[in-house]
Amino acid sequence: MNKKQRKKLVIGIIILLISISVAGVIINYFFSKPDKEEIFKIGYKKTTADIAYENGVIIKEEFLTVNPYSRPGTQIKEVNNIVVHYVANPGSTAEDNRNYFEGLAESGETYASSHYVIGLEGEIIQCVPLNEVAYCSNDRNDDTISIEVCHPESDGKFTEDTYNSLVMLCAWLCDAYQLKSSDLIRHYDITGKVCPKYFVDNPDKWDDFKSDVKKMMDKF
Repeated sequence: MNKKQRKKLVIGIIILLISISVAGVIINYFFSKPDKEEIFKIGYKKTTADIAYENGVIIKEEFLTVNPYSRPGTQIKEVNNIVVHYVANPGSTAEDNRNYFEGLAESGETYASSHYVIGLEGEIIQCVPLNEVAYCSNDRNDDTISIEVCHPESDGKFTEDTYNSLVMLCAWLCDAYQLKSSDLIRHYDITGKVCPKYFVDNPDKWDDFKSDVKKMMDKF
């Protein structure tokens, strides 16, 4: 085999290896991709890494406009707890509550917002970046991530889809911030306000919820 033939052979082998590699990527994408895969954008301690998880829940980023009443733009220095709230407006959607927060920039009627709102069908809207303060948890705004949760009735009980999304989101956040399920708290635990109502009225259900979060965290 002369020099020219060896060169052609080497080039052919390289092309073959590249083709096999590309084919492997394509096959892996179409045949190994989970049936239900969504992307979680978790900031702060995990930077803004995209974490794929096999669950049919969508997190949409619909950040509020920076304003004094619902998104001050103040940086969070550390996260010590995840706080669960309920919206106290039966039947309202995640979008309704997100838009209410946005409207405060114009109305200025109060100070209110949350990092996330979970809707009646389990959909999740992120309203405030995780490295910024949200106005939801009184004197604990500076070191907590807040989640407002929608509910169909005045008793504050969440739908199954909503509950499952809450468990999943809390598990991811606890993992991201190296927290335990015991670091999940209710608004009630900060101020004594009956929020989230169903978990305050039924403390055993709150314990069950934290147990469900721990079980999901154990899978990570």
